[in-house]
Amino acid sequence: MKLLLTGVNHKTAPVELREQLAISPERLSEATRALLEFPGVHEAMILSTCNRVEMLACHDSISPDLLSFLQSYLGIETTSLRPHTYEYRETDAVQHLFRVAASLDSMVVGEPQILGQVKESYTAARSVGAVQTHLEKLLQSTFTVAKKVRSETQIGSSSVSIASVAVDLAKKIFGSLEGKRVLLVGAGKMSELAARHLMRQGADSILVANRTHERAVRLAQNFKGQAIRFEDLYATADQADIIIASTGSQEHIFRREHGQQFLQKRRNRPMFLIDIAVPRDIDPEINRVDGVFLYDIDDLQSVAASHLDDRAREAQRAEKIIAEEVLRFQRRAQSVNAAPMIVDLQNTAEEMRQAELRRVQARLQSLTPEQQAAVEALTRGLMNKFLHMPMQAIKAAALEADTLMLEVMRSVFHLPSAQEQVNPPSVSKTVPADAREPVAAGKEKERS
Repeated sequence: MKLLLTGVNHKTAPVELREQLAISPERLSEATRALLEFPGVHEAMILSTCNRVEMLACHDSISPDLLSFLQSYLGIETTSLRPHTYEYRETDAVQHLFRVAASLDSMVVGEPQILGQVKESYTAARSVGAVQTHLEKLLQSTFTVAKKVRSETQIGSSSVSIASVAVDLAKKIFGSLEGKRVLLVGAGKMSELAARHLMRQGADSILVANRTHERAVRLAQNFKGQAIRFEDLYATADQADIIIASTGSQEHIFRREHGQQFLQKRRNRPMFLIDIAVPRDIDPEINRVDGVFLYDIDDLQSVAASHLDDRAREAQRAEKIIAEEVLRFQRRAQSVNAAPMIVDLQNTAEEMRQAELRRVQARLQSLTPEQQAAVEALTRGLMNKFLHMPMQAIKAAALEADTLMLEVMRSVFHLPSAQEQVNPPSVSKTVPADAREPVAAGKEKERS
């Protein structure tokens, strides 16, 4: 089974391209099931966040075109997206997944949300049967590595996230958030994180609007703010100096005409809008309104870069941990891959041993049960001693990924090929012709 990861992220594609591929949490299980049914895919997982959309698949010898899957599933044209797409295979895919979960590939290095998002994708994939033996081992190792990076480095020593970077940007624009009124559109995790940072920076009051009003009420109560009903959003938004939008809407919530209305009510006092949603909640055209300043998630990268400077040394330590863990995972996987070959070797040798015992069975009938048991133990012991060195050679070759040596071992001992191990023939297994030669020789000796 082979491994393939295909995706786009904030480094390779702008937000206007990423949002075309975004899959909402409500559709994640359905999309993963569809990916599992895509030709050649045996196991699968989809990770869709504001900064990346990635598909991970275990496949057979024919590599599936995962971007074509997105084209058919989402009904979009992906020709323009291909130059922004990256692909990782086998060990490179493992390393990339480890780095993503450990937040080394995030816009804000060290942010804690990504590991939870990977776990949510894993849960969704598992719920539809898309995670089996191979991905289960890989993902469990991924979670372990991410936790190890967190515990053995200081990469996550301070609470940093896209939401906190958005608040930092607001502070830089206004100089101070004291006396500023903030409107949070959306009551999810991002909005809650933004609210925490806003309060720490001295925001005067917080308004919360959400389609499910009860969630808005709960979030507003946590921060002594005020919940407003979503249908009152446009009548209330002009009261906010800062709007942070983070919903799961598939359409723009604020458009250019809304910005014009807000500025008119505010008597041209400026408004600062931060859109941290993907797909975007705010139409970029609103930026054309004088007095409205819009920043989307890609605009946050310049602020995020300052955090990267502070964490560069810890990131290097984390990269070293990941390199070691990738090698350890690869060796474990290769060791497991050697197991079928070793079993075939043992089975072949055991069939030869049984054939020899049957050949001399008549001579053994005069032996006592204790003597027959001694013969059984003797032949089994000789077989195990003979197999010890070949089995060690197979394990060593597997660990070193020495495919040439493995093929030589298969040829010498007449073992099935790797493909035959995956798709064994329907006929019953027989002892190889060469393995029967000692028996034939014995018969010639008896006749003489």
